[in-house]
Amino acid sequence: MDSLADRNHTAVTRFILLGLTDDPTLQVILFVIILCIYLVTIFGNLSTIILIRISSQLHHPMYFFLSHLAFADTGYSSCVTPNMLVNFFMELNTISYLGCAIQLSSVVFFGSTECFLLAVMAYDRFVAICNPLLYSAKMSTQVCAQLLLVAYTASFLNTFSQTVCFHSLFFCGPNQVNHFFCDYAPLVELSCSDTSIPVVVSSFSAGSIVMVTVIVIAVSYIYILITILKMNSTEGRHKAFSTCTSHLTVVTLFYGTVTFIYVMPKSSSSADQNKSTRHSGQRQGYKGRKFGDGVQCGHSGQPA
Repeated sequence: MDSLADRNHTAVTRFILLGLTDDPTLQVILFVIILCIYLVTIFGNLSTIILIRISSQLHHPMYFFLSHLAFADTGYSSCVTPNMLVNFFMELNTISYLGCAIQLSSVVFFGSTECFLLAVMAYDRFVAICNPLLYSAKMSTQVCAQLLLVAYTASFLNTFSQTVCFHSLFFCGPNQVNHFFCDYAPLVELSCSDTSIPVVVSSFSAGSIVMVTVIVIAVSYIYILITILKMNSTEGRHKAFSTCTSHLTVVTLFYGTVTFIYVMPKSSSSADQNKSTRHSGQRQGYKGRKFGDGVQCGHSGQPA
């Protein structure tokens, strides 16, 4: 009875985040760099949202989705970065069990939302370039709202499944997370219960989202490429390419980082490599989104 009772609760009430490095000098350098990038990210995203909202000339489907992508990017970076910056100056980087669950859920939700929004934006470019005469009908306000609702609903369902999987894990001993935030994989390694079912459910949920969104993006750009190659006008080709370049850059950075972190073969030092790569990938993603969105705002939004 005692052993059964012990399994009905989680003994660990907090986790220790090992962070990026233990070197005090490197911590200061990383703090300054990450803080600057974070402030630029927040300022760029908020400026994008405000500009799109107040400018009637930007009330087009592409900018509508772009504003929500900026919102998701703001939420995604804010889930991790502020806590990571504070931990640079803490002797012991701790986070409560509830705080860890909230952080994990937030990262999953905003990350999933970004996946769906990138797919929706690819579909928008497909319609604008391949079916310009039907653009207004196929990307009406009602259709955009429905696509957005699907994106947020699917993200919520993925977040719910990941959260349930997290709460099904039992933590009764080690509580040192070899990461700078509460990611699912390093948390699974700390669990003292059977993780087979939670891992399968979590992998299926996240994998389905990645697979579906990647297929939508890939198919959209295949048709876009075919349509562009059939164009006789060089100016028309250039205009079509310009409306897709920035979005394609963000897609490459986002999915390239995700693939390298979660799909690459495991090794003895993979945890440390992934930890560093995740941070590096986030920084590249921030830069790509901000500069990419700026280019996109200059060329897209109108049917090609």
